[in-house]
Amino acid sequence: QVPLVESGGGSVQSGGSLRLSCPVSGYTGTTYVMAWFRQIAGEREGIATLGSTRSTNYDGSVKGRFTISLDSATKILYLQMNSLKPDDTAVYYCAVGPKYSSYSIFDQRRYTSWGQGTQVTVSA
Repeated sequence: QVPLVESGGGSVQSGGSLRLSCPVSGYTGTTYVMAWFRQIAGEREGIATLGSTRSTNYDGSVKGRFTISLDSATKILYLQMNSLKPDDTAVYYCAVGPKYSSYSIFDQRRYTSWGQGTQVTVSA
């Protein structure tokens, strides 16, 4: 398994934007699903997923504000975060898991490779 490394976190005011990056060059092909999770107060939740067919899923808390995408040329997974709110303050993780799994798309147990996380802080 290839280690994942997130970048792009930081501090921003409410209403601002950030873009998180995660190189995934070790996970090419159509057998993977990629995702972004965030951890708040010790609880990790899935917020955005990207399937092998480029289908996307979003948690209701970020839908319409966040966009997950994969640059095929550079093999970088992105999370564009707009209209940020203080409630979005968290450590954000990228993750990769198998396309087929008994775990749901937002269940962290599905994912076998994780980054170390990047802190996002949104001030009011």
